[in-house]
Amino acid sequence: MTEEQEESIDLDAKLDEMLLNMRLPDPSELQARIDAIATSDDLGEFHKDHLGRGSVIAKELKNLGKLPDEQRKEAGRRIHAVRQDLQRRIDARQEAISIQEKAGQIAAEGIDVTLDSRHYSIGSLHLIQQVIDEVSDIFIGLGYKVADGPEAELAWYNFDALNTPKDHPGRLESDTMYLDYGDPADEMLLRAHTSPVQARYMEAHEPPVYIVVPGKCYRNDTVDASHLPVFYQIEGLAVDSGIQFSDLKGTLAEFARQFLGPRTEVRLRPHYFPFTEPSAEMDATCPSCEGANTSCRVCGGSGWLELLGCGMVDPNVFDAVGYNPADVTGFAFGAGVERLAMVRYGIEDMRHFVDNDLRFLAQFPG
Repeated sequence: MTEEQEESIDLDAKLDEMLLNMRLPDPSELQARIDAIATSDDLGEFHKDHLGRGSVIAKELKNLGKLPDEQRKEAGRRIHAVRQDLQRRIDARQEAISIQEKAGQIAAEGIDVTLDSRHYSIGSLHLIQQVIDEVSDIFIGLGYKVADGPEAELAWYNFDALNTPKDHPGRLESDTMYLDYGDPADEMLLRAHTSPVQARYMEAHEPPVYIVVPGKCYRNDTVDASHLPVFYQIEGLAVDSGIQFSDLKGTLAEFARQFLGPRTEVRLRPHYFPFTEPSAEMDATCPSCEGANTSCRVCGGSGWLELLGCGMVDPNVFDAVGYNPADVTGFAFGAGVERLAMVRYGIEDMRHFVDNDLRFLAQFPG
């Protein structure tokens, strides 16, 4: 045996001894542990322990630099072979776990069509808004337009343009909510009715005029069964040539029949309003008993219910907005929306409209 052959045998023996002394894991021996892993998280921990930076394989790779060149290549090949084999087994287990987890997720999030469906409460418009919409629709059908205006109003439009005298009690702070009180030239207030919109509309439009004006109003009233400091009105105005009081009665009678029922009758009682002359209060037959029940809780047995105020537009109002009273005539009317709702549905207390009691509101789904 030559000297070179003896050196080669000695090198192979040293390499075999080094490989045997390595503490590399045996993937086939770890297979049972791999198969027992049930979750991706646990498999991740296993991967970290055996292939991560702190694993035996990582440490042996770091030690390769300490070996002689002739041993480093074979040792590196052996370490990488073990790592690749172990990685392949982990990847195969990860694929199986992923399939199981996906199946579990589908089962957990699936819809059971045999279960009762969920029922959600569906809201509806407030009764006040329902009445506003219905009344507006009735007058739209009669050829009217819907108009609106500011709730913070000048005293000129709220009072003066509507022929309300300076000494009228409604102009006192005890009745009207002022934002700036004291100077008649520019007094600012929260409108006491929606009638200011009528004056504003006539200023901006030439006749003929046919409008209804729904909106919020404000007065210094104490809250009780028939008063609220914030309430709603819907007013109407018709201005044209040749309009007569009979047109007023016929229009309002048709409204009453559409709103309360086809058998509804109306009557007009003389009254006073600053902005109309002549003026009247309009009553309608009780929709509950139609006048046939003397003990009716809605009308008290009278058979009649007060519905709204109305009248022919005062010529002074036409002068204030620039219309010639010799050329046009007209009528106006106004009703409290809460009042209309109370008459129609037999509601006895206005406070129900603002109490937000679902037991009350749910009775009028709209």
